[in-house]
Amino acid sequence: MRRTIPTMYEDHDAIDQAGIGATAHDATPGAFEEAVRRILAEVGEDPDREGLLGTPSRVNRMYRELTRGYQVDPDRLINGAVFDVGYSEMVVVRGIEFYSLCEHHLLPFFGTVNVGYLPRGRVLGLSKIPRVVEMFARRLQVQERMTAQIAEFLRDRLDPVGVGVVVEAQHLCLAMRGVEKHGATMVTSSVLGTFRSSRETREEFMAHLDRDLRR
Repeated sequence: MRRTIPTMYEDHDAIDQAGIGATAHDATPGAFEEAVRRILAEVGEDPDREGLLGTPSRVNRMYRELTRGYQVDPDRLINGAVFDVGYSEMVVVRGIEFYSLCEHHLLPFFGTVNVGYLPRGRVLGLSKIPRVVEMFARRLQVQERMTAQIAEFLRDRLDPVGVGVVVEAQHLCLAMRGVEKHGATMVTSSVLGTFRSSRETREEFMAHLDRDLRR
């Protein structure tokens, strides 16, 4: 079954619980809108025509939403949801959907994140894993760095025997511009601890993902 990231932080209480504070843009509410107006003019549009009058403020709100990962407090995100358990077998969460922005062209890339780890007596609450993904995805990113950040975060917070992360994504900078290769996907991985040192552990993790990656 494919897991989907729940709709997150749709009101101020949810934002506060997730550890998201005010954004850096709040100090200068007009600067972003004026920048968007200049971009519209540069591409040959009239920022004052009816259909574009509200565009600068809409783009401002959109970018606040798409980059809210910068505002997440990791401690508040985890919120004590690390539990001591007598379980030492592999934990895998597959098919976590994400949406991010490529830092090179500010175009979206999107796909799925697959996470696995071998606990060392401590596990993370299930709902927190998609939120960890969201925290790193909602930033200006490159897929390779995001993959490593998710793996390193879980390693540092849980001290597991090993952790593995595999990300599969489509990039609109590849589909919409340049070579315009539609439908191409990029797969990245980060394996730490026994996921790197033990071929058997790595193969067990990949076997859990094989069905999705071979669709």
